[in-house]
Amino acid sequence: ELVLETWDLQCERNGREHRTAEMCGQQLVVRRGQPFGIALRFSGRPFEEGVDKLAFDIETGPCPIETSGTKSHFAVTDAPEEAAWSAVLQEQDGDSVSVSLCSPPDARVGRYGLTVEISTGYEGSSYHIGHFVLLFNAWHPEDAVFLREEEERREYILSQQGLIYQGSSDYITSIPWNFGQFEDGILPICLELLDTNPKFLRDQDRDCSRRNDPVYIGRVVSAMVNCNDEDRGVLAGRWDNQYGDGMSPMAWIGSVDILKRWKKLGCQPVKYGQCWVFAAVACTVMRCLGIPSRVVTNYNSAHDTNGNLVIDRYLSETGQEERRSRDMIWNFHCWVESWMARPDLAPGYDGWQALDPTPQEKSEGVFCCGPAPVRAVKEGDLQLRFDIPFVFAEVNADVVYWVVGSDGTQKKTTRSSVVGKSISTKSVGRDNREDITHTYKYPEGSAEEREVFAKAEHERSSLRQEDEGLHLRIKLSDGANNGCDFDVFAVVSNNSGTERLCRLMLCARTASYNGTVGPQCGMKDLPDLTLEPWAEQRVPLHILYQDYGENLTQDNFIKVVALLTEYQTGDVVVAVRDILVQNPEIKIRVLGEPMQNRKLVAEVSLVNPLSAPLNNCVFMVEGANLTDGQQIKELEEPVEPQAQAKVRLDLVPRQAGRHKLVVDFESDKLVGVKGYRNVIIAPQPK
Repeated sequence: ELVLETWDLQCERNGREHRTAEMCGQQLVVRRGQPFGIALRFSGRPFEEGVDKLAFDIETGPCPIETSGTKSHFAVTDAPEEAAWSAVLQEQDGDSVSVSLCSPPDARVGRYGLTVEISTGYEGSSYHIGHFVLLFNAWHPEDAVFLREEEERREYILSQQGLIYQGSSDYITSIPWNFGQFEDGILPICLELLDTNPKFLRDQDRDCSRRNDPVYIGRVVSAMVNCNDEDRGVLAGRWDNQYGDGMSPMAWIGSVDILKRWKKLGCQPVKYGQCWVFAAVACTVMRCLGIPSRVVTNYNSAHDTNGNLVIDRYLSETGQEERRSRDMIWNFHCWVESWMARPDLAPGYDGWQALDPTPQEKSEGVFCCGPAPVRAVKEGDLQLRFDIPFVFAEVNADVVYWVVGSDGTQKKTTRSSVVGKSISTKSVGRDNREDITHTYKYPEGSAEEREVFAKAEHERSSLRQEDEGLHLRIKLSDGANNGCDFDVFAVVSNNSGTERLCRLMLCARTASYNGTVGPQCGMKDLPDLTLEPWAEQRVPLHILYQDYGENLTQDNFIKVVALLTEYQTGDVVVAVRDILVQNPEIKIRVLGEPMQNRKLVAEVSLVNPLSAPLNNCVFMVEGANLTDGQQIKELEEPVEPQAQAKVRLDLVPRQAGRHKLVVDFESDKLVGVKGYRNVIIAPQPK
């Protein structure tokens, strides 16, 4: 009789063809809509086509049902079927038979069990031959996540590292990030995340049957990366500079560490995240599942809590912020864009969708946001799913500064500030910034912008009416380096033919990137500034390290507010600038010729720029395919002022190609310092 002796799921070959090789260590991982081969070896007698029949059963989830698309039974046929699971006999070689299996391009993603049934006449037996994981397939034209350009697929699905933009709109910086979606153990954690989500726990059959839809998956991931719904989410958010009972959000350099900690904690939230950490972890999960994704940064991002598209900020006459509003302007805010079709909407909204896992506002009762088609944000189509008004406000709200007098009166000021500037993401295939602002909004002042605002019932209330020729802006001298004193200047110009008598107030305070401010670190009050006609004056404000050093938050921001009041009219002009205090540079040297599976030495160093020693210095280093997990190097001795902190690392790179070595430095006085280096690993000689 015919007995199935052994079988081979051909992980290596299938992994290569499906671009999942790095995930195929433990199990077979394939992409939907694309054939994968398996080999069956029989004993007793050879397999006879026509006499012996082969069929397969696949099932996923705890309650597989054919009608839900989570179970299928299919016999071997001559030709693959487009819209269903199919199996085709490829070739027979003695006692071995190779079969090509293929899922439909809209199959449910997840972990499947595979059973083969062999029958001859009425006799039959079945064998469970293992598990495989099915992912989305951006290479397949019929898949909802299909992406046409190979370069883009490489960046947005296959690249395990990237850059995330931070800083402020007039000083954009980037930090490296190790997404690590193919690192050992990450795929099972991403699948566990889907099985921990409340929708699954409420109705397992319905949840699993919807896992063919990237829109559904995106919404689930956006909710599960934060823990604000008691849903055993991955990260707890914290913004108050008190991170002692966890990791500071500034210290993370990759998602792998975070996802592994969540798993190790029994799916309890990891402490702590801020917007770029939430976005980066969501990006890792989405790329792991096969959905093209990228982290984007919006500068001067509005958080509009009451939905009126106006952010009101209140200042005292001395330029101190008075907290009277939950509405905030964040220096920057990060979210994720994922690429997918939107068959649930009218045509025209396929493509990039905004997903925001940072817990800000509830959507359908849950802290999640999106997927919101970026195109709908640009067109002002606020009624479409999901959460477009919130994203629209983030990039379009108006900011109005009110000056509150000592008697409680409020005066509206004039200032030109733009929300939603320099929306940025890493370029495809290069370490440069790509500006994608035009995908979210039409040019300012254009006819299209006016049409969109009319459709969204959005009046520009802070009509940038230029005052009668009084202008105010804040400039920074060369640069602001941590540990050093620096100057900022209020540049006041009188563009009119009459002399003006004004009061100028300058106030600097340490600040966080989400707009909250700390103690004052610089102040100037000029009660009688006389401005000659057509003249410009520069008024310096010295900001001293001894005043800001103690109170600088881990974000390294100093917010400078200037108020110019004209005595004759009582008009007030406001200027605000966020100054990023720069950390020293981390230098990374690679010694020797980097080659696959051969030891490599890297030297990592940084100079202490402060006037006091740094204690408890630690370098954390990681990089997919370069380090095995994270390496932590602690320095025994304090690092004296102007001295060098230096460590050597031994690495054994596992994969050839271009990889990023990502470094973070922590100490008692200098934290969250980032650096990276691209290392090109030569393939092992055959």
